[in-house]
Amino acid sequence: MVRAKTNGMRTFFFTFAIYITFCSCKSNTQVVKDPKKQELATIDSLLRDSAFAQSMANTLDSSYYASLGQTPPEFLSANDDTAMVIKRKKDEKVATNLAGFYALECGIGLLCAQTNARPVEWLQKIINGSADTTSIMLLNRFANATWKASQPFRGLNRITRPNFIVFSSLSPDEIDKDYVQIKNAAVKLLSSLKTVSDSSLPKQMEVLGSLLQDTVYAVEMASFLDSSFYVSQHQTPSPFSTADDDTATIKKNVKETKIATSIAGFYALECGVNYLATTKNRLPSAILKSVANNSMNPEEKMIFARFANATWKAGQPFRGLNRITRATFTPFYFLTEQDIEKDMVQIRAAAQRLLSLL
Repeated sequence: MVRAKTNGMRTFFFTFAIYITFCSCKSNTQVVKDPKKQELATIDSLLRDSAFAQSMANTLDSSYYASLGQTPPEFLSANDDTAMVIKRKKDEKVATNLAGFYALECGIGLLCAQTNARPVEWLQKIINGSADTTSIMLLNRFANATWKASQPFRGLNRITRPNFIVFSSLSPDEIDKDYVQIKNAAVKLLSSLKTVSDSSLPKQMEVLGSLLQDTVYAVEMASFLDSSFYVSQHQTPSPFSTADDDTATIKKNVKETKIATSIAGFYALECGVNYLATTKNRLPSAILKSVANNSMNPEEKMIFARFANATWKAGQPFRGLNRITRATFTPFYFLTEQDIEKDMVQIRAAAQRLLSLL
């Protein structure tokens, strides 16, 4: 009887010990977090932080002047909080609707370089639905990059909205909206390139460059994308321009304009990091280290450089539509190593700043 009782107690304690061990293991498992998710969450939070945006813009502005061997001027003055700059209403409206076009142009530029194809070939694939999922995802990433770069020009408060997040956290609906604009831009651009559809890559890039620098074409493309978007949402498009748009003006805050102008490199970096982190399953911090110390492989460097070109282009018409007529506003295909390095200086500076916060 005593032995039976003792055996019962032993069984009880043994079972209890197993239970405690199981609970302990389960508890420990719950507290262990995925470092990649943690780092992406930190970046996601910083994206919507307007104070961080100002700090990052200051960093990138200083790095630009330092790269030229110049002493950086004061980024913001005491009056910038209340000072206003006058902009043409037409330029703002056009700039707001061109992000999808610049995303398409930069995206197919990279795809052409990767596949040794011509722009017209990729435009046809996008329109007829034969583009592969990897390429579509890349195009969507460019759409997200140019959209992000546009937002602070429209108002710094726009970066605090719930949909201003890392691409990997976007809903399928949000991503689909961007791709609609990519496809719409492809329809318009393919029609504009029909006279050179059988021409060589350099010739097609040359014509594409002419279209990029044409302010009349920019207005046409913006109007087309605006109306096409409303149609895709089953809504009746409003008239894109009014009689007074050429002379009407709007006031923009000087401080916010300076921040928007200088922060493009950060959005390029963030989009590139998210792309590599999710497609290559790498830690964002590891990617940032390779960017900061310039140890990226050529393929990765090219991705960041292309994103930088895209975010820069998206901001130019907000600063004045005439800025797109400049010689450097051209397909990446024609950029010099010096042009590319100017952008990479910004990317590396943004990487160093962001890495310090992870």
